Amino acid sequence: MSVSSEALNELLNKPSLFQRLKPTDWLWAALVVAGGLFAFYQYNHAMDIYEQAFLILTIPSVITLGWYWRAFQPYSIAVTLLSLLGISLYSGVNANAETVFGLKYLLSSQSAVMWMSALFVLATVFYFAGLIARHEFTLKTASAITWSALVMGFVGLLVRWYESYLVDPEFGHIPVSNLYEVFILFCVITGLIYMYYEGRYRTRTMGGFVLLVISAAVAFLLWYAFTREADQIRPLVPALKSYWMKIHVPANFVGYGAFALAAMTSTAYLIRHYFNHPSRLVAILVPSSIFLGVFSWLFFRAIFSKEVVANSLSTDLILAAATNAGLIALASTAVLSVLGFLLMLPSTQKNFPALELLDDVTYKAIALGFAFFTIATILGAMWAAEAWGGYWSWDPKETWALIVWLNYAAWLHFRFSKGARGIPMAWWAIVGLFVTLFAFLGVNMFLSGLHSYGEL
Repeated sequence: MSVSSEALNELLNKPSLFQRLKPTDWLWAALVVAGGLFAFYQYNHAMDIYEQAFLILTIPSVITLGWYWRAFQPYSIAVTLLSLLGISLYSGVNANAETVFGLKYLLSSQSAVMWMSALFVLATVFYFAGLIARHEFTLKTASAITWSALVMGFVGLLVRWYESYLVDPEFGHIPVSNLYEVFILFCVITGLIYMYYEGRYRTRTMGGFVLLVISAAVAFLLWYAFTREADQIRPLVPALKSYWMKIHVPANFVGYGAFALAAMTSTAYLIRHYFNHPSRLVAILVPSSIFLGVFSWLFFRAIFSKEVVANSLSTDLILAAATNAGLIALASTAVLSVLGFLLMLPSTQKNFPALELLDDVTYKAIALGFAFFTIATILGAMWAAEAWGGYWSWDPKETWALIVWLNYAAWLHFRFSKGARGIPMAWWAIVGLFVTLFAFLGVNMFLSGLHSYGEL
């Protein structure tokens, strides 16, 4: 493959990172260094050598991220200030999340997560409304709401971290230890990855698709919190009392978030493509709707049935659970079908992102997710060696993690070696999300093993 002289000259004459830095970037670096050193001075006595190393390495990593992605600078400052405010509100003699106004309605971990959830759903509505109505101000509003949701989600995680030490210093821990906490992490990471691509490509028309999967995660998060009291802070099981958890789980969820984003941009790609090929549209929409309905019914029926059996409830309640599952599946399919119809309108299609853009975002998201998922798998093997005495045991969770890894390795192989792109790769990315979903959630629901502490 040859490179044009214009492209080569542009590459050679491109300013380096340090040449592109502004005074505000250096101020940002100074703030991060000051904050990191203060945290080290204040809390190093409570950290082991690994945690101290993580904190020190975080300083240049955050500085570099803020330099390459300037939108991250105000975001992280807002998260830091609100988190410190939330933590400071706990400093009174009788201060708690029920008596202090700022905690009860805004900055306790539960309140912040509720704000995050509501804002993500609202942003989804605004993104699709802006796309369908071709209204740029509505899309800008959706973007602002999404940033607000991301701030509140991260604040909720950080304040929850502090709250775990308030409950009992002996089992204080980073909030990535159960499904409730990691679903919050998934929403935040997926949203941040999307906002990076939104800024990079200067288009907001992908937002509704990506926020749709985040809203689905929010729905599960709220159901899980209210039915299982999962938002309560509990002590860690022995297997999770490890520094490996602090790096393995976040790396995993960068992978999950990127894979989810790739699947949703692929969905937008298919909608755009099949609009231009109406003869194939019905042949695709009908089986897709049937599959979606059946999948939703089986998923919710499995959840409800598991809850009924776990609580030794009656046959009538088992039938009621199946009925509820069917109603939820029917409502979900109806809402998505109406949305699909609106997205297929010619007026909506005029505002759709280009196929080339969607294909490029899908590829880059999968490449990013694959890199982090690979790192997470290696870290998980090292954690397993420390906890169970072996790097690999063919536990169901490990086996399905390998299946996910092989799936996306094959996807990238076909992209690199064969130049594959377009419709087959878009379908593959969507199927990959279902494979990832089973590895993440399905294994916890239907299988058991060494990772049974993550059971749904």
